[in-house]
Amino acid sequence: QVQLVESGGGAVQPGGSLRLSCTASGSIFRVNSMAWYRQAPGKQRELVARITRDVTTDYADSVKGRFTISRDNAKNTMYLQMNSLNPEDTAVYYCNADIIAKWPRSPEGYWGQGTQVTVSS
Repeated sequence: QVQLVESGGGAVQPGGSLRLSCTASGSIFRVNSMAWYRQAPGKQRELVARITRDVTTDYADSVKGRFTISRDNAKNTMYLQMNSLNPEDTAVYYCNADIIAKWPRSPEGYWGQGTQVTVSS
C-alpha cells in the first residue's frame, strides 16, 4: 500500500513564503516523476510544478521565478518553496506522484489529500 502525505500549508500575508513537503511511503519500489497541483475555489485543478526523478523541472508560467520544486530521492520526498506569495496563489495544493510499488511492478499515479494555502492580508 502506497500513500502520499503533504504538509506545510497555512496562512500567510502577501509577499510571504511557505514551504510544502510531500512524502511517499509504503511498499515502494521507485518514485518516478512528482508534481504539485493546486485547485482554487470554483476553478479546475492546475499543474503548478513538476520534477522528474533526474531532477528536470517544469513550472506553470504563473509561478515561474517565485516557486522552486525540489526532491530528495533517498527520502521519497518532494518540496515546493513558495516565495512572493499573492492572493491568487490561494488554493488547496495537491501532491501527485508516479510510483512503482514493490508489487505489482507497474507505474501508477497517486494523489495526496491536499493542504490548504491561504494568502491574505
